Amino acid sequence: MNGLRGSVVLWLALAAVVGSVYGLSEDLDRPLFGLLGSPVRLAESDPGLKKVLQFAEERYNRGSNAMHLRKVSRLISASKQLVKGIRYSITVELSNTQCKKSTMLRTCDFYPEAQKLKTEVCVFDVWDIPWEGTSTLLNQKCKPIDEPQLEETNKVTDASADQSVEESEELLGQFKTFMVKYNKVYSSQTETDRRLSIFHENLKTAKKLQSLDRGSAEYGVTKFSDLTEEEFHDTHLNPMLSQWNLHRPMKPAPPATSPAPSSWDWRDHGAVGPVKNQGMCGSCWAFSVTGNIEGQWFLRNGTLLSLSEQELVDCDGLDQACRGGLPSNAYEAIEKLGGLESESDYSYSGHKQGCIFSTGKVAAYINSSVELPKDEKEIAAWLAEHGPVSVALNAFAMQFYKKGVSHPWKILCNPWMIDHAVLLVGYGEREGIPFWAIKNSWGEDYGEQGYYYLHRGSNACGINKMCSSAQIT
Repeated sequence: MNGLRGSVVLWLALAAVVGSVYGLSEDLDRPLFGLLGSPVRLAESDPGLKKVLQFAEERYNRGSNAMHLRKVSRLISASKQLVKGIRYSITVELSNTQCKKSTMLRTCDFYPEAQKLKTEVCVFDVWDIPWEGTSTLLNQKCKPIDEPQLEETNKVTDASADQSVEESEELLGQFKTFMVKYNKVYSSQTETDRRLSIFHENLKTAKKLQSLDRGSAEYGVTKFSDLTEEEFHDTHLNPMLSQWNLHRPMKPAPPATSPAPSSWDWRDHGAVGPVKNQGMCGSCWAFSVTGNIEGQWFLRNGTLLSLSEQELVDCDGLDQACRGGLPSNAYEAIEKLGGLESESDYSYSGHKQGCIFSTGKVAAYINSSVELPKDEKEIAAWLAEHGPVSVALNAFAMQFYKKGVSHPWKILCNPWMIDHAVLLVGYGEREGIPFWAIKNSWGEDYGEQGYYYLHRGSNACGINKMCSSAQIT
């Protein structure tokens, strides 16, 4: 997230891909051309970059306490990512000019003396929507050119020294509590200090998520609060899900025979097993599929089994084990293998190993698989009639989710950039807020006893994009 960190990076610019941005729809429910969010390096002459640099300068000067205006003295690097809007990542050097902030001069020269320039290296993340004429500073980090650590400079330093000490003590107390609660042990003092810094940034991120949420969700410290966004994505999410060219067609599910009841929860009907933990392995796709099959087997045979995700991690040659996979591939692999072993016979290790599947130990099988419609009312009706559903979503708001119904803005939680597979087990309302009940695979100490609750009825975070189920006849 970088500030709102990279996940809040709102990669929204289909129009820019084809060259003209003005007058085009802001509909996010359209796939992209080319690679999703692929960064493109920019030349200094790029006209959009010039405009964004001016915007970043203005925001920097507005937020700093410096007496003099600062300008970009050197462009180090710049890139942009397109989806429906443009996210610029810019690294520059900013130096003092001879103009005081109170002046209205249009031309401000740099100081000729190097020691008065007080040059800083700054990284800016800016989200620009050209056709709306709006720009947003998502993140700003600067450091003096001769210092080793990045520090935020977009602050008004009006707090007293005592307040600063008090805040530091509070932060250390929160971090110690976090370490004890989640049994965190680090290899060295240097690593502990690094994780404390990440923890601090993540507290800010959770606070911003809280201010942006439109539901009843609470965000804050979770067991992932010492991970950077990149670490979290690498170890718990699934990059294959957003690679739409890899998806194989599935036959459509027959429609439900009755409208959806006002609420339904398969946990109340015995079709959902305990929450599991995928560990630091991007195998969510396997947990989503096995959860679906456990429910289907229960509905056909009356027995709730715990089936093996490790079998899929080891033996599914269509997917990439801990580096991600697709439910559609997993169903096909299970059919070819002849079924799934039980968890007890083929236990989970959280990393790929040699395939030791035995047809003699098959505990459950499937005959085929189907893809559900994209309408949420139809999904609800199908779920109530046929059992828990394998789904995928954009996990934008999940790293720091604690409880309640999460409802991120669509513009922040792009429905086409799904990166996590889960199990839809029910739906209902809380205090007038419609929700989906989602069984996650990050352990019972995540969210609400392992569950995530997401707003229903707005296609939030792409929850309707990839709904599927095995079929057992």
